[in-house]
Amino acid sequence: MYYTNFVSSPEGYFHTVLCNSKEFVNTAIGHDLHYIAWDNPPKQHPVSLSLKDFDNMVKSKAPFARKFHKKDPVLDKIDRELLGRTHRFSPGGWCVGRSGNGSDPCSVQGNDSVLRPGPGAVRLQELVQTLSSEEYRSKQCS
Repeated sequence: MYYTNFVSSPEGYFHTVLCNSKEFVNTAIGHDLHYIAWDNPPKQHPVSLSLKDFDNMVKSKAPFARKFHKKDPVLDKIDRELLGRTHRFSPGGWCVGRSGNGSDPCSVQGNDSVLRPGPGAVRLQELVQTLSSEEYRSKQCS
């Protein structure tokens, strides 16, 4: 009945079910892979992220973040500095050119069925290793 009157019930309901199930309690990881900033005290919705939140987003190693205002400058900074985007795609198997001297890495196309991991993949790998470590998992569902 608690979740009947809960503001964002989908964001906590399934975690609660898993953590209270003997069958699944050891499979739960208390992280939704998002960087989210809240007012203090928290309100119903998270605050909109901006340039002032950029460093904390990167340090969190979370692959996703929310929420942003449309056309906020932080989105361009994420594209440029984290995703390596120029005007089109993120570098990968399809953008294999060099980006030095202002050139577009997507001007040289590679095999479009290959995705080469970049710095973001390294951050994601570190986060997943932390979340699946015995030390982190031992603190879950308590």
